[in-house]
Amino acid sequence: MSENWIAVASAEHVRIGHDQGFMQVNHGKLPPLRRIHPEDRVVYYSPSVVMRKPDGLQSFTAFGVVCDKEPYQASMHGGKFHPYRRDVEWYPARETPIRPLLDHLEFTQGKQNWGYQMRFGLFKISPGDMDLIAESMQAKRP
Repeated sequence: MSENWIAVASAEHVRIGHDQGFMQVNHGKLPPLRRIHPEDRVVYYSPSVVMRKPDGLQSFTAFGVVCDKEPYQASMHGGKFHPYRRDVEWYPARETPIRPLLDHLEFTQGKQNWGYQMRFGLFKISPGDMDLIAESMQAKRP
């Protein structure tokens, strides 16, 4: 049975992965990616457009399904950085602010500090929450 995940990254970084068909989390660490399996659904939450530059974006920025390929290591910055990634089939979807959904999502309902769990970079959510997010993003399988 597939699971549902929220990954956290700046919108700028999400767009790179979206354009190239992959995801990475927690600055390219492997252990979190091992928790994700083929056919799992993943949505990215972006607190800001650019990493470490708070701008209040607080939006879901990409939605997709993890592909069969296992996590793999890539090379970036002239071979100085080797993050782990997973391939994802990204769906056409629109960027959607989280604030209008806070009272409707199980993982945020009634929580004043709803953003705390985002600090972990990757966490599991219910199928109902994922369905609501997908619907709000108008995510459609290509």
